[in-house]
Amino acid sequence: MLSRKILVFVFCGVFMSACANQKSIKGEQSKTMMLVPMAEKIPYKMKKHGDLRIDNYYWLREKTNEKVLNHLRAENSYTEEMMKDTKTLQGELYKEMRYRIKEDDQSVPYKKGSYFYYTKTLKGQEYPLYCRKKGSENALEEIMIDVNILGKGRDFIKVTPPNVHPNEQIMAYAVDTKGDRIYTIFFKDLKNNKILDQTIENVTANMAWAEKGKILFFAKQDPQTLRSNKIFRYDLETGITEEIYEEKDEKFSAYIYKTLSRNFLIIGASSTLSSEQRYIPADEPYAKWQVFLPREKNHEYSITDGEDRFYIRTNWKAKNFRLMEVNLKNTEKKYWKNILPHRKDVFVEDFDVFKKHITVSERKGGLTQILVLKRGRIRGDYIKFPEPAYMVSMGQNAEYDTDFVRYEFESMNRPSSVFDYDIAKKISTLKKEKEVPGYVSSNYISERIFATAKDGTKIPISLVYKKRFQKNSSAPILLYGYGSYGMSMDPWFSSGMVSLLDRGFVFAMAHVRGGSEMGREWYESGKFLKKKNTFTDFITATEYLVEKKYADAKKVYAMGGSAGGMLMGAVMNLRPELYHGIVAQVPFVDIVTTMLDSSLPLTTGEYEEWGNPNDPKYYKYMKSYSPYDNVTAKDYPNILVTTGLNDSQVAYWEPAKWVAKLREMRTNPSKLLLMKIEMEVGHGGKSGRFEYLKEKALEYAFLLKLEGIRF
Repeated sequence: MLSRKILVFVFCGVFMSACANQKSIKGEQSKTMMLVPMAEKIPYKMKKHGDLRIDNYYWLREKTNEKVLNHLRAENSYTEEMMKDTKTLQGELYKEMRYRIKEDDQSVPYKKGSYFYYTKTLKGQEYPLYCRKKGSENALEEIMIDVNILGKGRDFIKVTPPNVHPNEQIMAYAVDTKGDRIYTIFFKDLKNNKILDQTIENVTANMAWAEKGKILFFAKQDPQTLRSNKIFRYDLETGITEEIYEEKDEKFSAYIYKTLSRNFLIIGASSTLSSEQRYIPADEPYAKWQVFLPREKNHEYSITDGEDRFYIRTNWKAKNFRLMEVNLKNTEKKYWKNILPHRKDVFVEDFDVFKKHITVSERKGGLTQILVLKRGRIRGDYIKFPEPAYMVSMGQNAEYDTDFVRYEFESMNRPSSVFDYDIAKKISTLKKEKEVPGYVSSNYISERIFATAKDGTKIPISLVYKKRFQKNSSAPILLYGYGSYGMSMDPWFSSGMVSLLDRGFVFAMAHVRGGSEMGREWYESGKFLKKKNTFTDFITATEYLVEKKYADAKKVYAMGGSAGGMLMGAVMNLRPELYHGIVAQVPFVDIVTTMLDSSLPLTTGEYEEWGNPNDPKYYKYMKSYSPYDNVTAKDYPNILVTTGLNDSQVAYWEPAKWVAKLREMRTNPSKLLLMKIEMEVGHGGKSGRFEYLKEKALEYAFLLKLEGIRF
């Protein structure tokens, strides 16, 4: 416990605390006649590799300390007060965004076994209902889970889709009620519509049924780090739970899945740079697990089967990955054969194997394409898409023996649509376009451009704006970025963003290095000792958009979440004058301290992303860009920071400490510096389909307030 008093400053009518280190607010903020919630400085010394760092706000980690909680509440109250003049605007934004959500809606049913499965939402309800119909889409509806009932009275709930046993009469589902990714598995007898007494607590949401017996395999996490490290076998009839696998390497996580053919159960173990798979026949849950290929340094692979053989996505001698096959009995690499060879300009992202064909999700020129390849042939067909910048992914394909492929398509100006592709006819049939009330896609234009970095690298930028927009350096622009973990950020459709577009904003996404948009090299050029490319790419994109007159230089805003929040902190330190406002969502900003603490969730598993700071080389480089460590006395932009108290991916104290240090160091206290912390939720924010809109309304109102719009 802390031995010194924490000074929490709050304004009139909330808490009255002793005042020290007071800081007055000038300009607009002075009108509120209040004090900023300044955190007391309590020096905490950290020494590594002979380097001494002093963290004055380390004490904010004490989550159970009431004084810490009071400080966080004071931050919320301060934000509420400073945004009070936008209450009407927030309400209007919320109404607009809610209106664009079709309240009574239903997904396109997909067939699995004897049933057609789908979700639906009802007017006024926050959460979906998971349903099915037997034999026909016109049959009697069976409600499997009503999440609204489970979530009643809760600030947060996440329920996984039903995982139905092969007998189609029992299902398992997992529930998280805090947002910390710690689940409880429940079981339901679908025949009698009865929740069973058995539960499995403190686990991940990852599970798979065996084909014989009422045997469920599931993954469990380390209680401290939350690394998924153990696989268990649970017999629903006897109640016996047995551990069958433990992943002891702290860089690896373990998971379980069943192949689409339903022939094999697979235990995967993966780190950022390596993987290993083991398998058993799915109808022999007590069989001995066979290692497909022992893990090797810098070798990533994944497998599935096609009944008579295994298929492998691998980066063995193939930086951008390739697709290979091997017989079921001899899985050593010397027996592997090429199906799709390695190509320098094509990144093989994922694949699915069906009875008669294979689908491959590839990325070329920064965009995803889907290749449909008949099994046994070396050439296939690519599905064609209409937009210059878009997002496409495989949809619900639950049947192994099928003549159709389901995929989902959307772009920045076109809502999500579900298509079925007829493999023989090579024709896509629209099954459903998401209805967005009041929205007309032809009123908006999507575009894709490229900025050039100093090293000559072309940085893709996706944009959307209202048709009446003119490139005359007068518009406000919101630029979004991520660029980490090799995760590709595709140009998605946001019905909420329409509220900004209709008010004259341009919305853009910078596809910076650190993702995999342009292939594996794109990822490797934005990690480890090249991480700063991520930040400079974003700055390059910003400058290019201003140069090409997409935006007024004084009306540039940026947004990013999690590792994208780190991006926000880094570019803000490097070039604060470029941005009028920054929104940092659940930002990962104290990278050095976090990566030195192996007890925290995700830390050791991410050494292969950021580097291990126990190595002086990585420590020095990490410290040179860590947003928290590089806050200095300068004019920072207006800033809104969001976080959740139960966040297990980026602990709340990172943004809380960051805000405290920014308040101490910045030289322009007249600008807004606000933090909104949700006291009952985690990394993803509120869970309801309407509740989360209140968070978006706050973020958009913050931007619009900076544009002089308050009502």
